[in-house]
Amino acid sequence: MGWLSKVSTSTLSLIALFSLAVAQNSPQAFVAAHNKVRASLGLPLVKWNATVAAYAGHYAAVRSADCNLEHSQGEYGENLAKASWDLTAAEAVKMWADEKKFYQYRSNSCAQGEMCGHYTQVVWRDSSNIGCAAARCRNNDWTFVTCNYYPPGNYIGERPY
Repeated sequence: MGWLSKVSTSTLSLIALFSLAVAQNSPQAFVAAHNKVRASLGLPLVKWNATVAAYAGHYAAVRSADCNLEHSQGEYGENLAKASWDLTAAEAVKMWADEKKFYQYRSNSCAQGEMCGHYTQVVWRDSSNIGCAAARCRNNDWTFVTCNYYPPGNYIGERPY
């Protein structure tokens, strides 16, 4: 029967759950979530960039100590998210994309008192490369997610698309 017959059902279930969690935050999952939003506007699709991803991974590791939503102040555009559950790539990008309702294209601004800069970075026409990472926060067991964008977007006075 081989080694597989000796593996318990619970072990196989844990392996399946781990594989699902990894797949939900894989490079492909982040790219697909971004490109779904971008395609809905007819924008160029983004691709994964290993250099940008390494930057995101390093910063996620730094922020895992406290889970604070503090920007890295680096050379890339950046969106951050956190949640008390295993936040997936699709959920993080949806959080940012849901700001679309606050973006006013005509005035190229956010509705008064609302945020829309995460959305505009997701759909920034010239941002063609992304790198993202997720980390478990050590101080509260939350999930911290960062996505970085190259070239960066959100330049004052410029439209995202």
